[in-house]
Amino acid sequence: MAVLPELEAFLELVEFGRLTGKGRAMHEQTPEQARADFELASLALDQPLEHIACTSLGIQARDGRTLAARLYRAPGLAGEAQPTLLYFHGGGYVVGSLDSHDALCRRLAAHGLFALLAVDYRLAPEWRFPTPVEDACDAAIWLHRVGAILGLDPTRVAFAGDSVGASLAAVLSIIAARQPHELPLAPKAQVLVYPVTDATRKRPSHRDFAEGYLLETATLDWFYAHYGRTPEDLADWRCSPLLAPDLSGLAPALVYLAGHDPLHDEGLAYAQKLESAGNEVKLLSQPGLTHDFLRMAGLLAEVEGIHREVAEWVAGKLLG
Repeated sequence: MAVLPELEAFLELVEFGRLTGKGRAMHEQTPEQARADFELASLALDQPLEHIACTSLGIQARDGRTLAARLYRAPGLAGEAQPTLLYFHGGGYVVGSLDSHDALCRRLAAHGLFALLAVDYRLAPEWRFPTPVEDACDAAIWLHRVGAILGLDPTRVAFAGDSVGASLAAVLSIIAARQPHELPLAPKAQVLVYPVTDATRKRPSHRDFAEGYLLETATLDWFYAHYGRTPEDLADWRCSPLLAPDLSGLAPALVYLAGHDPLHDEGLAYAQKLESAGNEVKLLSQPGLTHDFLRMAGLLAEVEGIHREVAEWVAGKLLG
């Protein structure tokens, strides 16, 4: 299936910007430049819903640093102990922030089915592997410890994210199942939207969608070069969860893929491995969309329905 016409027009604008020198590929920039461009580009994809309550929080990491976080709630969200979606943003471990994903988090929370806690884990190359994993784990432990004080129910939590944020959600789900002494918070579900699951090898989708579809294969390599300290880091299952030796006994998973995405094939492989290990898996795909479609509600009318689909699936697992 071809890219949706509205998205194709947007991709042509991006390409025109490069041809005229007004834009550059992310992998041709410094991390600082790429972060600034990513934040600016986010404004073209969607605008935040102002009526959703948002509270800024601080989460202490294991090294004493404070991680910024935001708690989103829709007006009238019922219950003293609310089910919670713990969300991690994408950005290749190098770019992305609470601001870049603010509009998305507000839209998911707006369905009024759960509270949403978004965590600003630290980024590479200043903070390489495994710091983002440890930050994500510390955030989950914090939610387990103090969630009730904030009106959140730590017994009804789902881990979620997009791109490498989905990778973090996948890794936390494995840690919770394999190492509950490290992570006592047991998720009811995991939402993995176009996840990075194997940073060690290329698959056909890396070739077929290498350029021209927002996320580029060369940019993935640039991300991994900044994130991993050594090639062994990239082969660690905490970076590449597809390489985890045991995926049995995990929380039910929603794996949502984009048809025109270099990450498509590894996301599909992860969904298949989860299912082969005996887990409940719902695999969905948007064949006419690219990576990052979850943040495109201001650009594509179809995305509102995708948000509803994701929110209702999560609610079914947290409220059922």
